[in-house]
Amino acid sequence: MAFSTRYSAGAVVTAFVLASLSLIATSSAFAADPSPARSADRSATQQTASAQAAAPTTTSGSSAAATPDSKSGRAARTAPQRGDIPPDFLGLDRDGRPVKVSDYRGKLVVISFWASWCAPCRRELPMLSALQAGVGREHLQVIAINLNEPRRDFEAFLKLNPSLAMSHIRDSGTVARHYGVTAVPNLFVIDQRGAIAQVHRGYSPQQLRQFAEEIAALLPPEALKRPTATDKQAQ
Repeated sequence: MAFSTRYSAGAVVTAFVLASLSLIATSSAFAADPSPARSADRSATQQTASAQAAAPTTTSGSSAAATPDSKSGRAARTAPQRGDIPPDFLGLDRDGRPVKVSDYRGKLVVISFWASWCAPCRRELPMLSALQAGVGREHLQVIAINLNEPRRDFEAFLKLNPSLAMSHIRDSGTVARHYGVTAVPNLFVIDQRGAIAQVHRGYSPQQLRQFAEEIAALLPPEALKRPTATDKQAQ
């Protein structure tokens, strides 16, 4: 289906949701956890998060209750809320370079905490990749933060899924604690001023239209007029 290069916000929402649903329908082609036998090695925190992710919920700026950290026994920090300035440091990218929210000031930033053993995460990641590819990096930056998995599993998963067009970070749990993350997937939308605009916990196809409408409302008009790959091929 070809779309005009002169998008309205409503057209962007419709196109994005349809593309996302198409990705979900073909998710069997998306490679899963490269080490399924590793399930016995998951930490208590991962097991709890997996159970919570199986029944996803959505919130917009509500904070998560503090829960004990499985490794240190310390209470997890309360999650930042809508309107808050989030923790700046997000960790190191795959090349060892520090990544900060402030690096992308002036852009919309989407941060998703995920794990390869989390089925809802594996459905969310290609949707976020489609969003990054559709909008481009001039106005949007998607950052996927892998939570508390061995580096070999993290790298193996990305090697099996090279089409995930976003920035990738592996977190041992420190960044997640600062963001109050106790379950995955956990997604934060940060506006161009650096403040949290939306928070989503869990994932379901029913959340797609709401998320798409939020993104379309936050993007500048020129981003909504960006040609799609189909448009470029037709030119």
